[in-house]
Amino acid sequence: MIDWSALETAAPTPDTLAAVSAALRSADPHVRDTLAYEQLCRWAPLLTPEQRLALGDEMAERLSDPEIQARTFAPLVLAELADLGAHRPAWLDAFAHWYPAESDLRGWDGELGWLHAVAHGADYLAALGRGPLLADPTPLLELAAARLLAPTDHVLDAMEDDRLGLALAQILARPDLTERQALGWLDPIAAQPPRRPSATSGGVPAVVSNTLRTLRMLHVLADRGVRMERGADPVPLPHSAALRERIAGILVVNSPFTG
Repeated sequence: MIDWSALETAAPTPDTLAAVSAALRSADPHVRDTLAYEQLCRWAPLLTPEQRLALGDEMAERLSDPEIQARTFAPLVLAELADLGAHRPAWLDAFAHWYPAESDLRGWDGELGWLHAVAHGADYLAALGRGPLLADPTPLLELAAARLLAPTDHVLDAMEDDRLGLALAQILARPDLTERQALGWLDPIAAQPPRRPSATSGGVPAVVSNTLRTLRMLHVLADRGVRMERGADPVPLPHSAALRERIAGILVVNSPFTG
């Protein structure tokens, strides 16, 4: 039994770190989210480089866990570690295997609480993409596109699309991006056949709806700039005009109100 109140001011030990990490798998949303995750966030800056790498290895392995809540909270910890400069290519490999393939896209569950696979994965993409850990962020952008195009019948309903749009904007704000890098990841999205609702086709498929709403958020951020952290001033995207034009072209052909 973990004495959570004692941990708030305690330094992490191997045993307590293992116990809190295990609690991040809990089906109890209070234990998992409010207690375990927040405690790991408090401890992360105090961990040694070796402890951070070991924790990241554990989270990467957890992306293949049979429990949905275990899988979806692992990227949040990986994001926290990335913000502290900890990264292994194997973590991104494990994430790339999981993120587009995850089929349980529920934002909120009445018993399990927040699951948020798309949003939590977006946080990890953003943490990797806005910092210096990867010289080329193109694979991150391509992973976001793969997630959007992955087959699903679930319409994102807890603003996961906005969170993914934010992650994309933060990656695209990197000043070292070429225009080709900023636009190329949109090619497979643009190649999809247009889908507009009609009397014969029925409603818009979930994949199309999720993708268009994510791109609308990205278009806004490309126009207005994106905050790299809460409270900071927005920064411009270096290829904003070309990006907005490319996104607008995708949105127009999928809208029944543009001609």
